[in-house]
Amino acid sequence: MNPTPRTPASTRAVAARDWEHRAGELGDGLPTGFEVAVATSAFQIEGAARDGGRGDSVWDSFSQRSGRIRDGSNASVSADHIKNYEADAAILRDLGVDAYRFSLGWTRLQPEGRGPLNRNGLAFYDRLLDALLADGIRSTATLSHWDLPAALRGGWLNRDTAGRFADYAHAVGEAFGDRVDAWVTLNEPATVTTRGYALGTHAPGRTLLFDALPSAHHQLLAHGLAVQGLRAADVRGRIGLVNSHTPVQSATDRDQDRSYAALYDLLQNRLFADPVLLGHYPDPLEPFAVELRTLLEADPADLRTIQQPLDFYGLSYTGPARIAAGATVLKAPDGQPIPVTSWPFHLEPFREHPTTSTGNVNAPEYVAVALAELAERYPDLPPVYLSLTGGAFWDQADARHQVHDPARIDYLAEHLVAALDATAVGAPAAAVDLAGVAFWSLLDGFEWDDGYTQPTGLVHVDFADDRRTRTPKSSYRWLQHALTNR
Repeated sequence: MNPTPRTPASTRAVAARDWEHRAGELGDGLPTGFEVAVATSAFQIEGAARDGGRGDSVWDSFSQRSGRIRDGSNASVSADHIKNYEADAAILRDLGVDAYRFSLGWTRLQPEGRGPLNRNGLAFYDRLLDALLADGIRSTATLSHWDLPAALRGGWLNRDTAGRFADYAHAVGEAFGDRVDAWVTLNEPATVTTRGYALGTHAPGRTLLFDALPSAHHQLLAHGLAVQGLRAADVRGRIGLVNSHTPVQSATDRDQDRSYAALYDLLQNRLFADPVLLGHYPDPLEPFAVELRTLLEADPADLRTIQQPLDFYGLSYTGPARIAAGATVLKAPDGQPIPVTSWPFHLEPFREHPTTSTGNVNAPEYVAVALAELAERYPDLPPVYLSLTGGAFWDQADARHQVHDPARIDYLAEHLVAALDATAVGAPAAAVDLAGVAFWSLLDGFEWDDGYTQPTGLVHVDFADDRRTRTPKSSYRWLQHALTNR
């Protein structure tokens, strides 16, 4: 609970080394068979919000609300991937990755979140999958990356939504099950519950605090039902989910800080991993038994459904958290306070480490802590795929239309090398079968409540250009070189 990780020498490189050097360093250290992927999500890059019968998601509605998106933007066009998918497939081919993790837009395939699949949506993903197959790129399809159909009233607070998701999973499995290599049911349900239903900084913008816990249970139930639905559709691909994991420490040794750190660990990590991997919720912490009563009320039959056998487990990592007692001060991107009764704890900064432009702590050594906690808590863990999601650094094209992003190269390289070090023979997390990594992300896109202010892509997208011109960054060249030389 109060980890003090060591800093392996191999993970702390001098900043801004030339990308060829960093590529050689990475390429030489990738294990045989280790899968390297890049990732995107439908809502963030697809655009074409009104084309082909697509329905509104909760993020369409949320981004129209004043003050909710930092730059006042929306994702109605974004990177316009719908029109540029062939160019993007060529970018993937030239990059040389093993796999591409993308999400299927639920509202593009089921505009109302129920009923038959939309013909136009099916046709688009058919074309995308065929393009990937033609280039020898394996596909990992995420069923839901936060774009819940707005027509599903109550959203994840409504138990019926889990059943709708199961129907959608089965239908999509029947449509694409012969071509998708891996399936992710849900992406980071903890973020949806915490930011979407508890604090209101993400869609759908609810501010329920502990009363948001039913949204966690219904997402997990939806995951279990979706696994059953995919297997009933006889899909050939592997099935898993992606949970976010955050190493947590208390700001001091005071009992109150330690108690709130344990609570944060439960809410952020164990609440979403324990039912999937162990078949039960974590025991509610005594000081918070009333607030966490939802965990005790869970139907045992639901828990059996949630604990489906998995082919892999995705670990999404952005950095550690340091917790202290005292209310959280919440503000919307426009600086206005969010009307919510706050959590009784808050995040303290890691002043000893730099941060990304979104404030995520840039401390690669904590990847080892996250992996070691997985190994300790979940002895029957399936193969793990690491999703590195913290690479937001402000970068712009120069006068020659080149984009140099050495900070992103250092971030991604150091975090991956730290993960490989941590899972090597004799290391603390050696029991973890680290099977691959997915770098976030392929393209600059709509970064949720940050809009277009926080680019995360290996490829720059010019949002001022109607053609949405793509320009590979130095980080793209770094990864391309590393994959060529592994």
